[in-house]
This record gives sequence, structure tokens and C-alpha cells, in this order.
Amino acid sequence: MIELVRTNDAVIISFVESLMRDAGIACFVADQNMSILEGSIGLLQKRVMVDADQADQARRILKDAGIANEIRQK
Repeated sequence: MIELVRTNDAVIISFVESLMRDAGIACFVADQNMSILEGSIGLLQKRVMVDADQADQARRILKDAGIANEIRQK
């Protein structure tokens, strides 16, 4: 799996998950339970991971959705 997005913005994470689900692309949100360790203040960023073979398609979807600035560089 590769990192598609890294952010501490819960709205972006939810939006990306929704876009991936609608496109049939499996994704995994890593580090989402780290908020327990940080006291739920939102400092630590979460990562949306996708399979490497679907990464290009996932990036295109995010660009089409207008959030290309959230895409992690290769």
C-alpha cells in the first residue's frame, strides 16, 4: 500500500474515504487511533493508504474532486 493523503483534517479524510469507496478502490486509514495517545487534540496526521496498482486512478479521482493539493507526492 502507498500513502495517498496525509492530514489531520477529519473532513478531508472522510471525503477521500467516500470518494475511494464510490470508485471501488479499497483504502485504509492508518494512524486513526493515535488520537487516543495524543489526547484527541488533532496534532498527529492520519494517512489514507491505497494499493499501489490503484494509486494513479485514486490520484485522478482526487484531482477531479478538486483536492489535488492533498495528494502526497511520490
